[in-house]
Amino acid sequence: MTTSVDTPQAAAFRRQVLNPMKLRLFMVRKLPMAWLAGLRLTQLTPVHATVTVRFKHLTQNPFRSIYFACLAMAAELASGMQAMMHVQGGSPVSMLVVKLEGDFMKKAVGLITFTCPDGPAIAQAVAESRATGEGRTIACTSTGVDEAGDVVAVFRLTWSFRAKR
Repeated sequence: MTTSVDTPQAAAFRRQVLNPMKLRLFMVRKLPMAWLAGLRLTQLTPVHATVTVRFKHLTQNPFRSIYFACLAMAAELASGMQAMMHVQGGSPVSMLVVKLEGDFMKKAVGLITFTCPDGPAIAQAVAESRATGEGRTIACTSTGVDEAGDVVAVFRLTWSFRAKR
């Protein structure tokens, strides 16, 4: 696996999405459910991304914890923001989640932080798709921890990348 190279386009994308106001506008336009759930992108580097979701009225389930779909949204956003960053610049690349698996360890209450450390693998898959013109898939892992540092959920998202011709 290659290490992730930071490009000027990726850096410009990071500046945009790490600006809280610009991220909110993006989510209202493109990801309204993530905006309603209150997802926050707190870190984005060429290597990893961190997204938070808080237990509140709009994210709750009947069991007084965060609804699994809200957890899945946060996990997907952690890997998805990295994917979006790595497709910046160069020829266009389509991206799509083709598989999602989740394991739940304990009730998710309070602030849950999802981190995905798969930036280099995503960058490599995007580069290979651009080089070959063929689709590439990559399995990313987003791990959610609570405020005490306990793992509450682990999601595995399989992304497909295909360079457009």
